[in-house]
Amino acid sequence: MRSRIFQFFLFATAASLFPAVPLSGSLSNAQRYRLNFIDVDGNALSTADGHVTVLVVTTPADSEKARAVGDRVPDYCLGNPKYRMITILDFTRKHTQIGRKIATMFVRHRLNEEAKRLQVRYDEKKIARNARGDIFTVTDFDGTVSSQLSGQSPASNFRVFIFGQNGELLQQWDDVPTATELAAVLKGP
Repeated sequence: MRSRIFQFFLFATAASLFPAVPLSGSLSNAQRYRLNFIDVDGNALSTADGHVTVLVVTTPADSEKARAVGDRVPDYCLGNPKYRMITILDFTRKHTQIGRKIATMFVRHRLNEEAKRLQVRYDEKKIARNARGDIFTVTDFDGTVSSQLSGQSPASNFRVFIFGQNGELLQQWDDVPTATELAAVLKGP
């Protein structure tokens, strides 16, 4: 059974996305992008901060696709601080400030529940890390984050990006890549 390490990434939220350089259109492989995020836990994250980053942009309707990406990430990435997965959960429907707060509370609850499941996996593999600390998700309530990454209407896209340690875009897909495709790109920094 493949690890379901990243399924819980769909259930967290973040304050916002602050791109260092405005992006327009689709991203190009072999180009460097420093995309900066603040996750639900207040962690500052970047696509160019020394990690190999799997970045998934999805909508709630495509949550199974995002889970499939997490399932297909090689086991050697599990708990490995060189690798990270960030999910951008795209809610294009407008939310009021109160609606966002309620959504954030719900998402945090789901995040904590999924972290418990992941911790069991970590314990089985004797990974001495708190699984909750390896969960990174950005929630996009107005579509601005997703549209900057995809270059198209955010509600219509499911995208997977892999960034190298310095922010170089190594590969991108508009559907779930196979385990072999992911492993070929994630073979090591």
